Amino acid sequence: MKKTYKLSHPKIKVPRLVDSMKHDIKKFLKNERKKPLPDGVKYWGFDCKFGQSEEAAVEVELSTLMSRIDDLVENKIMTVYVEITPKPMAG
Repeated sequence: MKKTYKLSHPKIKVPRLVDSMKHDIKKFLKNERKKPLPDGVKYWGFDCKFGQSEEAAVEVELSTLMSRIDDLVENKIMTVYVEITPKPMAG
């Protein structure tokens, strides 16, 4: 999943756009976790990149992704880039 979210809309308020973005991310993760695992793999892991734009994106832990989104919104940043790549984890 590679997506840039714009948090400005003429009719929809920012908190609703943020909720929609978080819902998209959670839905993507849920769907990826449902996929069958390759042989010898115990679970799906995820590599995440997050930032204001694709060029400025940095790697983050999946567990901190939602709080980082909130931090950007609090700082009045109106563009959010999220990249999530599933990877098989044999742990």
